[in-house]
Amino acid sequence: MVGGLKKPLMNASAVAKIVEVVQRWKWGPELETHLDKLQFLPNMVHVKQSLKIVEDVDAGLSLFRWVKKQPWYVPCDECYVVLFDGLNKGKDFEGIQKLFEEMVQDSGRSHHHHSLGAYNQVIQYLAKAEKLEVAFCCFKKAQDCGCKIDTQTYNNLMMLFLNKGLPYKAFEIYESMEKTDSLLDGSTYELIIPSLAKSGRLDAAFKLFQQMKERKLRPSFSVFASLVDSMGKAGRLDTSMKVYMEMQGYGHRPSATMFVSLIDSYAKAGKLDTALRLWDEMKSSGFRPNFGLYTMIIESHAKSGKLEVAMSVFKDMEKAGFLPTPSTYSCLLEMHAGSGQVDSAMKIYNSMTNAGLRPGLSSYISLLTLLANKRLVDVAGKILLEMKAMGYSVDVCASDVLMIYIKDASVDLALKWLRFMGSSGIKTNNFIIRQLFESCMKNGLYDSARPLLDAVHSAGKVDLVLYTSILAHLVRCQDEDKERQLMSILSTTKHKAHAFMCGLFTGPEQRKQPVLTFVREFYQGIDYELEEGAARYFVNVLLNYLVLMGQINRARCVWKVAYENKLFPKPSSLTNTSLGLDVRNLSVGAALIAVVHTLHRFRKRMLYYGVVPRRIKLVTGPTLKIVIAQMLSSVESPFEVSKVVLRAPGDSVMEWFKKPIVQQFLLNEIPSRADILMHKLNVMFPSSAPELRSMFPPKPIMSSKSF
Repeated sequence: MVGGLKKPLMNASAVAKIVEVVQRWKWGPELETHLDKLQFLPNMVHVKQSLKIVEDVDAGLSLFRWVKKQPWYVPCDECYVVLFDGLNKGKDFEGIQKLFEEMVQDSGRSHHHHSLGAYNQVIQYLAKAEKLEVAFCCFKKAQDCGCKIDTQTYNNLMMLFLNKGLPYKAFEIYESMEKTDSLLDGSTYELIIPSLAKSGRLDAAFKLFQQMKERKLRPSFSVFASLVDSMGKAGRLDTSMKVYMEMQGYGHRPSATMFVSLIDSYAKAGKLDTALRLWDEMKSSGFRPNFGLYTMIIESHAKSGKLEVAMSVFKDMEKAGFLPTPSTYSCLLEMHAGSGQVDSAMKIYNSMTNAGLRPGLSSYISLLTLLANKRLVDVAGKILLEMKAMGYSVDVCASDVLMIYIKDASVDLALKWLRFMGSSGIKTNNFIIRQLFESCMKNGLYDSARPLLDAVHSAGKVDLVLYTSILAHLVRCQDEDKERQLMSILSTTKHKAHAFMCGLFTGPEQRKQPVLTFVREFYQGIDYELEEGAARYFVNVLLNYLVLMGQINRARCVWKVAYENKLFPKPSSLTNTSLGLDVRNLSVGAALIAVVHTLHRFRKRMLYYGVVPRRIKLVTGPTLKIVIAQMLSSVESPFEVSKVVLRAPGDSVMEWFKKPIVQQFLLNEIPSRADILMHKLNVMFPSSAPELRSMFPPKPIMSSKSF
């Protein structure tokens, strides 16, 4: 007032008056009372200037809240900016959050969007202060209010989430940024591309990389490095190499880490030529390969069979002062052993042990297998003892070596290795001893076989299959001295089948029972659930032996009991139209006895009942037909030979059965034994020899074709 007149007050004076009141009364009702009594009508310019002068943030907030109650209040972005700045300086983030909520409400009521800086300022302050949840919440509210978020705010938020290990949240913010008309700046590209690449979002990362170049922005080394590394690890080697070459075009020099990453990617993908080229590039660039890279190059080349390159790098590694790991030694050793290179494998083994390293079990197994296959028994023995001294259990490895010699039919070496095992206190299992015993039998080394049989017997493992296999050797033997040795070995088994064999060849006075009863008692003692196959095998071989010895009646008793116990599928059938006999699954002796026995039975039925079938056939298979045909031709049989059967009309057979010579033949013995049977056993049936049986443990049911 000037006199009685009202005159306009200058802005500076108005601001000074407001500041004076605020600084004196600070806050509360008294402040608002004095502000209400101002002698002029303030405006938002006065308020904005006053807030900039008042240093007390609480006082400034009190002033601002009074202003918001006035009818002349107009929402002002700059006022919020000043207040947020003051709260940030005082680290009052709760105050910032509270004022932000007021600003959102204010914006909603007035439909005024504070887009010039206040929203962005709040988010940036909170992001820099690492207030993750609050910053993101404010970001979402700002978006909901339609506020335009600037590039710096996006950058600060993405940096916050990336630093907190939450790349997917950062990518969500990036996707929000893409939907606006905001442009990525160089720092955003530098920030987001490596993060996208490392998180596996390679297509998005590469798209931004291309976009960055299109906008003439120069990618930094970290952008190139992240793409080269991530593309390589993902197996996208062509893209990785393209970015690598492009990086050099921008003048960036590859780092040691980048070389390691590239070499690793190409080596793991099996592209060893490129890996080796990069390896040479790395060394020519002045970088020294580290321990891990040497190891990887050596092992990858060794496993690929490129042993010369692997050994060359291995020597370089030793010259560089690195001590290879047991894994590297083992890889080289096993690959050289697998390729049959004895000298190289032994050099690596000696180098490894001289370095004080302990070879692994797989390395020892590979080396021993190699030495066994090369028949280096003495060297293998030395390695096995060293393995034992290292604390390994060697029984299994030694047995594996023994089995190699057995399967290779190197019986002398197998026996030598077994003696070495015994002198070194190394044990093997009964199954392998049994296999070696059978190999000795096959090669006629009966003197060596007998001690092995003692070992099998002491373990209680002599079964009917083993006994029968020895009997099969006896059947084929044509040397008297060897026959005596085989008889001695049969006796050594102490198997119940041997007592049966001895009783079978004695007279009824000594047995004190008929032969048929004696045979039945023996077969009643067999556990057919467990030994049916073995019993079938025994019958086949036993009948061969009995036929060759001329013991036809005994042979017929054995066949009859075997037939009664259903050891063989029912071989014969008789109807009004046909008669058939199938002997394909029998041994020579068993087939001959089966034919004679069955024809005798058919003869009695046909003559007694007068039933004459239209045709009669004997199914023999391609090998047995000649033996049986020759036997029957000696008594003028009407059977004709075809591919796998002998055939004859029923009437012809009926007439043949009536001849006295046929009755005598069917009742007594098989003629031409020496001329036919011995020849056929040795020439036509080599597969009947026991040496061709499987090297694996006998199955519960043996094939009836086994001899």
